[in-house]
Amino acid sequence: MTRYALYYAPDANTPLWRFGSSCLGYDAWCNRDVPHPHHSCFAGLDLDALTAEPRRYGFHATLKAPFELREGTSEDDLLAFAAAFASAKVAFELRALTVSNLGGFIALTPPERCPPLHDLADAATRELDDFRAPLSAADLERRLAQGLSDRQRRNLADFGYPYIFEDFRFHMTLTGAIDADTRDRVAAGLRDLYAPIDRPVAIDAITIFRQMTRASRFTALKRLPFKAA
Repeated sequence: MTRYALYYAPDANTPLWRFGSSCLGYDAWCNRDVPHPHHSCFAGLDLDALTAEPRRYGFHATLKAPFELREGTSEDDLLAFAAAFASAKVAFELRALTVSNLGGFIALTPPERCPPLHDLADAATRELDDFRAPLSAADLERRLAQGLSDRQRRNLADFGYPYIFEDFRFHMTLTGAIDADTRDRVAAGLRDLYAPIDRPVAIDAITIFRQMTRASRFTALKRLPFKAA
C-alpha cells in the first residue's frame, strides 16, 4: 500500500539539501543514489551500510509520520488539503542546526527549543489526521515493541505515531544506528563537512513524500510553500 508523509525538507537547490542527501547517499527529489561525502574520519567505513535505514526515507524532518490513506480519501484530496494548510502558515527561521548524537544515530537538531516549530508539528499531526488510515496490526505491534511510555502509547492509539506533542523532537537524520566508537568518528567528520554551510535554516514550506510500496524508498512528491515572513 502507498504511504504518504508530511516532512520539512529544504529546497532541492540549497547546500543543506545537497549535504543531507549526500550523507544518506540518496536524493529523494531525483529518486537516485548520490555519492557519499569524503572525509578522513570515514576511512574504512561502509557508509552505504551505516545509512541504509534512513536512506529509505530521504533527507527530512518528520512533521506527520508515514501513513496510508483512509478509505474515501485520495492523493489529490491530501495534496489540496496540505496546500491549504501550508498557505496559512508564515515562514520562520531556525537560528542554527547542530550535528548531534540522538539516541545512537547522528542527526541535525536545533540547539534550543523553537516554539513555532513545535506549533507546526502539532498542527500537522492534528489537522492531517483525517487522512490517516488506522495502523495495521503489524505496524501497531512493531511500535508497541519499542518500549513506549504511557503517553506515547496514547499518542500511538490516537494519532498513529508515538513521538508527537511533548515527545516531538525536530531532527534531520544523517545516519542509522552506529556503535559508540564509530559514531564519534562519523560525527566528527560530519561536523567538519557541515561547518561551511552552517547558517540559519528557513522553515518556509512543507513537502509531501510518497512511498509506493513498503519495499520502495520515499520520494519527494510536492513542496508546498508558506507565506513570506
